[in-house]
Amino acid sequence: MKQEEFKRSKLIERIKDTSEWDVIVIGGGASGLGVALDALSRGFKTILLEQVDFAKGTSSKATKLVHGGVRYLAQGDIALVKEALHERGLLQRNAPHLVKNQSFIIPNYSWFDGPFYTIGMKIYDFLAGKLSLGKSIHINKEETLRRISTVRKKGLYGGVVYQDGQFDDSRLAVNVAQTCIQMGGVALNYMRVTNLTKNNNGKVNGVIAEDTDTGEVFTIQGKTIINATGIFVDDILKMDKPEAKQMVRPSQGVHLVFDKSFLPGDDAIMIPKTDDGRVLFLVPWHNRVIAGTTDTPIDEHSLEPIALEKEIEFILKTAGRYLTKQPTRQDALAVFAGLRPLAAPTGNSNKTKEISRSHKVIVSESNLLTLTGGKWTTFRRMGQDTVDKAIKIGCLPKKESTSATQKIYSAIPTSDRSNHMYIYGSDQEAIYALAQENPQWGEKLVEHLEFKKAEVVWAVRNELAQTVEDVLSRRVRILFLDAKAAITAAPEVAKILAQELGKDETWQKSQLENFQKVAKNYILN
Repeated sequence: MKQEEFKRSKLIERIKDTSEWDVIVIGGGASGLGVALDALSRGFKTILLEQVDFAKGTSSKATKLVHGGVRYLAQGDIALVKEALHERGLLQRNAPHLVKNQSFIIPNYSWFDGPFYTIGMKIYDFLAGKLSLGKSIHINKEETLRRISTVRKKGLYGGVVYQDGQFDDSRLAVNVAQTCIQMGGVALNYMRVTNLTKNNNGKVNGVIAEDTDTGEVFTIQGKTIINATGIFVDDILKMDKPEAKQMVRPSQGVHLVFDKSFLPGDDAIMIPKTDDGRVLFLVPWHNRVIAGTTDTPIDEHSLEPIALEKEIEFILKTAGRYLTKQPTRQDALAVFAGLRPLAAPTGNSNKTKEISRSHKVIVSESNLLTLTGGKWTTFRRMGQDTVDKAIKIGCLPKKESTSATQKIYSAIPTSDRSNHMYIYGSDQEAIYALAQENPQWGEKLVEHLEFKKAEVVWAVRNELAQTVEDVLSRRVRILFLDAKAAITAAPEVAKILAQELGKDETWQKSQLENFQKVAKNYILN
């Protein structure tokens, strides 16, 4: 069972058959996918090229929140919060299988915290307007303890409950890429842009891209070239102008994953005050708990950043202050680090928490458009603003955006999330049918985990997965949920992929070696 439109060879044929595109998007994370989705919603002929896999970088390593940003409210950035809350509501409507309404509790350990946070969260609710997910309320000590049985009792006055969104980031990325393909666009992973092409007037008019699987090189012409590569925007800017100044200041965010015993209920915890003024979350996710995030300035960018010891200690220590059960390194099922593409500060500030998460669209002399900053919640709006700018500078004709109402691939309302298969939305039945077709595919990948072999087959046939890491990291999220189990599952995944992609044992061996190199960074020894 394969949907032909998602076949890599078909997508590559379309590159060869198209002489010029309206929009070429470089980058397949949240930013690039938002741009491609919006461009296609206006009817522009659009291609998106990603050097590795969709959401391989920052966009698979988020806190899994679709939110306005409580800390930006505290900083007084009302416009950013309002925009993000509006986008949160749209995303829940357009991808209900992946975005859910999540209740958060702020535990109060002083009398003043109750009224202070209740008023703050009422403002948050008000800014959401018609797209509000529910009203904030103050609850007493007994109710707080009933809802969060593992929260520290000593000194507890009560709690403030508010509603926000929670989602699966890389699953959304894959589904948005599929949406783009279904809308008539091309979205390809493992297609690395190596250079830009320009016309006689010095304006960009295309890209040179290499299929990293086959080594085939393509020259792709386009009216509008958009650099939406997140933490890598400076690399593309240097292709345009070698002396270009740095636009991005990466900030590292680290998360630890624990089993449900640390937070057995349905509520998340928001810790508003930490030692250095950051917000820390403990959020239920796929029947585990994610604790994070940190905010550490980093000088170099990388596809696989590594958690620093001080970040791990900070999360363990801060979470431990609020829980009856102190988490330890041994309790962590996984650790992951991502780099936020913060717009570089103009002054000398090193405090990344003070650098705004709002996005910017920059136009180079060559008409290369660069989208920088932003976050997952506002990915669609980031795309809309970028395409609006392309129209404004005359690269594209004026057409209205309809991305605000564009349903994401496989979107169906989901109320029951007890079965992990809910993330597949309307594709669930087809995956169950695969397991019927071949009884082996109905077996579990790892005995103590919920994931089935049929999900691997589905990922390679319909979700453009090319490697063991694509599957275990961003399609079936085992690497993020239990890193040691992911290593156990890897040989079976390599075997299924080799069968599906027609690869030999040497390929399988090299895949396992590559995956183990990546996976070891997700394990806390």
